[in-house]
Amino acid sequence: MPDEPTHGRDAAAWSPLDSDGWYAARDATTALRDVLVRAGLEKDFPYLRADVNAFGHGLVDLGRVPPATAERLAELLRLALASGYRRDGNDGSHGSSIAEEHEGRA
Repeated sequence: MPDEPTHGRDAAAWSPLDSDGWYAARDATTALRDVLVRAGLEKDFPYLRADVNAFGHGLVDLGRVPPATAERLAELLRLALASGYRRDGNDGSHGSSIAEEHEGRA
C-alpha cells in the first residue's frame, strides 16, 4: 500500500531469506533428502528443493517422479506405518518423529 512504511527498504528488495517460511522449507527439504539418501532414492528426486510462494509460505517441491519411484515411496511409507510410526504423539505411542530425528542430528 502506498502509505505503508518500508523502513528504508523498497518492497521489490524482498528476499526469501527474510521469510521464516523459507527456513522451514529448507529444513524440511534437508530432512527429506537425508531420508531419501538412506533409502537409496536420492537420485529419483532430482528436482527436490525448498521454495517459497509469493506470500512467504515455505513449500517443498518434490518434482515429478516416475511411477516406480512413487510406488517405492508408497511402500516405504506403508512399512513405516506398519512398524508403529505415528506422525503425532497424541496417541500415547513412542513412535519417532522425523522432526525430532532431524533436530537430534543438528
